Amino acid sequence: MSDVHSELLYTREHEWVQKLSDTLVRVGITDHAQDLLGDIVFVELPQQGVSLQASDPAGSMESVKTVSDIFSPVSGVVSAVNSTLEGAPEQINRSPYGEGWMFELTIAGPRSLEGLLSAEEYKALVDYD
Repeated sequence: MSDVHSELLYTREHEWVQKLSDTLVRVGITDHAQDLLGDIVFVELPQQGVSLQASDPAGSMESVKTVSDIFSPVSGVVSAVNSTLEGAPEQINRSPYGEGWMFELTIAGPRSLEGLLSAEEYKALVDYD
């Protein structure tokens, strides 16, 4: 069974959002998503300073099974990217909620997070018991 962290927020596209402050969030893909993708062999992340709207494509991942888009879960400006993933994309598989984080966004404030799913809602979406 995949891991769902109660302190995170989630999207229907299987991204997670960690609130670092009122105006900064960290983004990655869920354990469920990395499990479905299989071994991730390449990742393309957004450039620092790029402005993204919620649901905008922010990059892509290639696994042994498929190529998948990464979507921005909220609107904001990319303030950091996890550049270590370029040389070690397998970190996403090993630690999707830790070393496998993808990028950080500077957001307008907590209201920017409205519409994201709670852990319980995400579990229901992926049909966990």
